[in-house]
Amino acid sequence: MSRSHFTVDCHGDTLACTLDDGASPVGLLIVSGGNETRAGAFSGQARLAARISEAGYPVLRFDRRGVGDSTGDNLGFTGSAPDIATALRAFAAAHPGLRRVVAFGNCDAASALMLGAGAGCDGLVLANPWTFEGEAADDASAMPAEAIRARYAACLKDPREWLRLVSGGVDLRKLARGLRGSLSKPAPPSSLTEDMRKGLHRFTGNTRILLATRDRTAQVFAAVWDQTDPRLIRREGADHAFSGRGDSDWLFTQLVAALDEQARQLDVD
Repeated sequence: MSRSHFTVDCHGDTLACTLDDGASPVGLLIVSGGNETRAGAFSGQARLAARISEAGYPVLRFDRRGVGDSTGDNLGFTGSAPDIATALRAFAAAHPGLRRVVAFGNCDAASALMLGAGAGCDGLVLANPWTFEGEAADDASAMPAEAIRARYAACLKDPREWLRLVSGGVDLRKLARGLRGSLSKPAPPSSLTEDMRKGLHRFTGNTRILLATRDRTAQVFAAVWDQTDPRLIRREGADHAFSGRGDSDWLFTQLVAALDEQARQLDVD
């Protein structure tokens, strides 16, 4: 495995990229969520890229404009389409034998890929897609009733949450608001969710939607998404970053499986 760092032009700004090389003509493009740098939380994406590269697949990571080592203004995930397109072109230039790309995005990076109908990639692995709009993310009572119930069900299984309750570590007024919200009627899907649904509908490649059941973002997404969608794959007890014991290995397995799918399709073609 070899790792190299370089920059490319993105509409007059500089996009910082990192390539973990591999021999395969199928590669993984990691799109960072939020304002996270390409290394990921606690270097999690850097470690993941190294593992994927050791499995034979090249991996490109990049910092969105205005984040990390990249220059320019941060336009957020809804304005990241040019950044993803630039990174995809940079990937092809840095690995000339590249023929297929699987994109992996967690949180709003998954949403960006959905909004962009796959952003020109051949396969998608979407983890815990972000569906909050405005300030709703800061208000638990604004969550869909199904997501609130799922959240409290998970808390009831956790002894630490019971300890917080009896020790006074829980805001009872906030708890009451949440319980009232859990009894409300389902809210209509947000415009963001509908745009994500339409974008993903236009994508014809293989897709996996990974949901960490302990994660609030995943719970909210599940509450507004078709539960019969065969692309949904849940990881029980996992957190947002799949950082728990065994969860990172599970994520690695899911990504390699998606890359293997593309490699098999190349053999058929």
